[in-house]
Amino acid sequence: MRYIAEAHAKGNLSGDGNFTYKCHKWLEGRTNCKKALLTHSCTGALEIAALLLRLKPGDEVIMPSYTFVSTANAFVLRGAIPIFVDIREDTLNLNEQLVEKAITKKTRAIVPVHYAGVSCEMDMLLNIASKYKLVIIEDAAQGVMAKYKEKSLGSIGDFGAYSFHETKNIISGEGGALLINSNYYENFAEIIREKGTDRSKFFRGEIDKYTWQDIGSSYLPSELTAAFLWAQLEEAENLTKRRLILWEIYHSLMKNLEEKGLLYRPFIPSYCSHNAHMYYILLRNDVDRDKIIKIMKENGIQAISHYVPLHNSPAGKKFGQSSGNLKTTESIANRIIRMPIWLGLTENQIEYVVNTLERALLS
Repeated sequence: MRYIAEAHAKGNLSGDGNFTYKCHKWLEGRTNCKKALLTHSCTGALEIAALLLRLKPGDEVIMPSYTFVSTANAFVLRGAIPIFVDIREDTLNLNEQLVEKAITKKTRAIVPVHYAGVSCEMDMLLNIASKYKLVIIEDAAQGVMAKYKEKSLGSIGDFGAYSFHETKNIISGEGGALLINSNYYENFAEIIREKGTDRSKFFRGEIDKYTWQDIGSSYLPSELTAAFLWAQLEEAENLTKRRLILWEIYHSLMKNLEEKGLLYRPFIPSYCSHNAHMYYILLRNDVDRDKIIKIMKENGIQAISHYVPLHNSPAGKKFGQSSGNLKTTESIANRIIRMPIWLGLTENQIEYVVNTLERALLS
């Protein structure tokens, strides 16, 4: 609240003030990206990336179907076609083994989504992108403070997109950031973000007036949002450590249920340093998920499913195409349950959640 009051007192409420600058420098220092730009949402960050590619109607962009709608929307808005590829059974991430089969002459980009803050297998995706001269846009909405082989998620491909929505680990209510990992795109990204103008250069004193330069829109968050975010970034290490403790408690308690054959726990590859964004379990195929969720709710526990696969949605069928069958995606979507996880959760509460889940599974 002190930072918000400070931003208000300085009077630069429309964005790109002192707190935005602090957030940019923190993100650049933490991730080692070339440039970070705060946006009003992760959706906005993905839209800027799509604009930077100058996509044309009919261009194709490879992505998982098991993701939030923004992953596809950002590219559909440019007339591009999402090409949905199946996910891995273990990490629920884009199956890198299936990506090359989905590439055509129209393919322009690959969009790996780091589900639950657990990294995709980026080395193979980078090799494929290099082979076919494709751009990689990391949808790291859930990936702040997570890594792949010591590299921050979002800093590995050509672009990365973060979310600071209130449902994420580090929040500002609404908010996001675009990470740019090539100097080639820096100037154009600033122009797109500032309504197609070179206003950023004007405020840095590099030009004496600013004008309309190219396509763009209004993607800046307010300085009040940046002030809120800065307080969160200052505590990012502690927030992440606390979430990891809670995640490990869940994981330890769920081990017995997995050994009994009642469920499957999340899998974290050795090359990943995840951020405990969520704790989920996968049910057996013969278990009625709706029944389990109902029992949990009756006991005061918010246990919920997750995405409806995009390729099964009305807009997905209208705007996208599938590469091969997406059986794993459909299976996961029908079997997943997300457990409550937030910073104020106690070990006793987690034990109650797990014990209630066990009773529901055995009922």
